[in-house]
Amino acid sequence: MLRREVRRSLDDWCRLAGFEPALHHRLLNRKLEQVESGEIKNLAVFMPPGSAKSTYASVLFPPWAMAQHPDWPVLAASHTTELAEKWGRRVRGLVSEHGHALGIDLSDTSQAAGRWALSTGGEYYAAGVGTAIAGFRAKLGLIDDPVRSREDADSEVMRDRVWDWYVNDFRTRLVPGARKILIQTRWHEDDLAGRALQNEDWEVISLPALAEPGDALGRGEGEPLWTDGDYGYGAQLLDIRASVPPRTWSALYQQRPAPETGDFFKREWFSFYDMPPPLETLHIYGASDYAVTAQGGDYTVHGVGGMDANGDLFLLDLWRRQSAADRWVEAFCDLVLKWKPLGWAEEKGQIRAGVGPFLERRMQERGAFVAREAFAARGDKAVRAQSIRGRAALRPIRLPRKAPWVADFLAELMSFPAGVHDDQVDMLGLLGQLLDTMTEGSAASKPGPRPRRDWFDFSYEDEPDENESVNWRLV
Repeated sequence: MLRREVRRSLDDWCRLAGFEPALHHRLLNRKLEQVESGEIKNLAVFMPPGSAKSTYASVLFPPWAMAQHPDWPVLAASHTTELAEKWGRRVRGLVSEHGHALGIDLSDTSQAAGRWALSTGGEYYAAGVGTAIAGFRAKLGLIDDPVRSREDADSEVMRDRVWDWYVNDFRTRLVPGARKILIQTRWHEDDLAGRALQNEDWEVISLPALAEPGDALGRGEGEPLWTDGDYGYGAQLLDIRASVPPRTWSALYQQRPAPETGDFFKREWFSFYDMPPPLETLHIYGASDYAVTAQGGDYTVHGVGGMDANGDLFLLDLWRRQSAADRWVEAFCDLVLKWKPLGWAEEKGQIRAGVGPFLERRMQERGAFVAREAFAARGDKAVRAQSIRGRAALRPIRLPRKAPWVADFLAELMSFPAGVHDDQVDMLGLLGQLLDTMTEGSAASKPGPRPRRDWFDFSYEDEPDENESVNWRLV
């Protein structure tokens, strides 16, 4: 009875081995079961560091799969032979301890961690990425953590070596009909996963540390991974987000790698601040890129920036959601009330015309008053972003170091114009067009007594000339 249960359910086998699968592990186990049955030929697993993806895919799955197919040869690779053999030692230990429940046992000659066999003929071979794999043919091939470090991920030479090994060594060692599993965190757009996804068909499980719209686990947006238990991983993720560079967070934790330097925007054009200058020294403006789709499609983005006396632009706040108009209208009013901007940029078009009356009514109802200026959608997106691009090239745009939206913001800019989304670029481009007509902030001054002016101090010299106009941008 026990043997039948653990061979039927990967979850039950994991519990027998001493592990309690969390929600994301159970999702992974369902996909792994489909790999074993042949429903999935190629499975790519992308999860953040510390999420136990290797424990379930590289340690717990192979003995369970070999129990279903006692004659299967299994090839398991990692960035070094030492790490691959570490996984092999753990797999062999599970077979030795619990093989009776699975109906398998080790061959009498299986002593090495890197290469051992079952009494039924199945074999396990651990290899390092880049090493030769001669004389072994596999029915199941696993690659776990093929990238050793950020340095290797950023090296085109190393990426080429890994890809050449995958094409010429690893893949040629798989028999027809073999299954492949790739387990890793994303380091670079051109890492092994990036190239493999472009050249082959893969079933992908990609679980970011903090949930995004359309999450595979059904999490609410921003909800951490692995909160269903006492492990404390979710709380740790929030601490990590505040301490790692945006590029690291976006790639390793959100599974959305972005180039360090983009083609249109350069990484060195952006710097960080911990505290913005005193708000009274900034001229504050906002911009919005509107969308109306509640689920999927484009995002609505509201952004707020402040310009100081030196002409430096500080991005102060950003709101980005795939939401219906009623929600982003309220968010717009929230930002106006919070920051009291002098002006707000938006794009002329059907969305503005359609939502405009509702937006204006809510602005009046909530007392969220700001002068909105619409800009025509001239040229393509790159043309519309040229103004802010030129400004950033001359004077770096300053970003709040610990803001949760910074990693996504930089990732989109570095990927523009080839990235999936460009709504934040559109917002920034509108802000740039508005800033072209604006003035810098004022230097901070020490507060002092204001001169008293009674009603009788007024003279006609204080009145503006009748030919002089007052520009709201210079208030």
